[in-house]
Amino acid sequence: MFTILVIDDDISIQIFLKRLLEKQGYLVVTANDGDEGIAQVITWSPALIICDWIMPGLNGLEVCNYIKTDPNLSTIFFILLTSLDSVADRVKGLDAGADDFISKPIEQNELKARVRAGLRLHQLSRDLQTQKLLLETELAEAAEYVRSLLPLPVTEPFNINSRFIPSRQLGGDCFDYYWLDPDYLAIYLLDTAGHGLKATLPSISVLNLLRSRALKDLNYYQPSDVLRALNETFQMNYQNDKYFTIWYGVYNRIKRQLIYASAGHPPAILISGKSPKNTKVQLLRTPGMPVGMFPEVKYVDACCNIEKFSNLYIFSDGTYEITKSDGTLWSLDAFIQILVSLQYTVDCQLDQVLNYLIALNSKEAFDDDLSILQVKFD
Repeated sequence: MFTILVIDDDISIQIFLKRLLEKQGYLVVTANDGDEGIAQVITWSPALIICDWIMPGLNGLEVCNYIKTDPNLSTIFFILLTSLDSVADRVKGLDAGADDFISKPIEQNELKARVRAGLRLHQLSRDLQTQKLLLETELAEAAEYVRSLLPLPVTEPFNINSRFIPSRQLGGDCFDYYWLDPDYLAIYLLDTAGHGLKATLPSISVLNLLRSRALKDLNYYQPSDVLRALNETFQMNYQNDKYFTIWYGVYNRIKRQLIYASAGHPPAILISGKSPKNTKVQLLRTPGMPVGMFPEVKYVDACCNIEKFSNLYIFSDGTYEITKSDGTLWSLDAFIQILVSLQYTVDCQLDQVLNYLIALNSKEAFDDDLSILQVKFD
């Protein structure tokens, strides 16, 4: 049984509406003014409110605004009862959040029809809200699952740390690092286009394939070969139209040499130097289309030497595509400057980077997944 609240300082209208609506099978609660009406809302949680516009104390617009600005009450269908019928007055009511209007004098059949329609919309809003909560719960569980698959920090023979903050909708970020043999370390980070579980599933599939080396006849030491094999395996026509960008590198710790290739991914940033005066910044990126976008794409390798006391950062575009409070979009160059400024700090640089990005973001949560790896070479 739906509960309907009638708020009106005219007792005769209260009695009329109560009798009419109770005959339709509804539970009807009444209030004499706006303050009492809000108290009844908190007590009864009605599905629909019929509220007079002009009342002493809080008027109908103020009551409506109170209801519609409270997330816990906003699905209540709100009908303003009024003798005002100008367009300007209707606009005021709509701006306050009113869902419908009933003009005085009240026509019974019209009232019944508007109440039935309002209750249908209220139920639909409640169902959508429930589905949204269920989806958010599923996405949170999926984010925790992705987090559980990510590698633990490494301290020997050098430090590898990472940070992963999933967006509310959950994007397609994933990363891993592991030893191919005692001298060669593989490290990569990928970002699937889109959000939700459809974006997460390809990322997890790639992680499992590479971690288990399930792709046969593949040289995992050659990044371009790995990207080619992934592109053959994950064509978007067969993967829910999903493609992904990826940066993949292999580090030889004996030669202190890094070979890498990328597929539409932001460049990795290599920062080296023993003091601010001789700091060197290299953007490590090779040409190549995102994986899955087109068949038979060619990928190429590049190579660089790793000096002592260097820091390598690999990240997704969620680390710098951030909307600031003034509405402008942050940039990759500004992000690189933050990394350079922290090159010679003692504390954990990733925590400082993360704190800066959280403060920079104008929203409660990031619009996209935020993933970053840091390799600190001795």
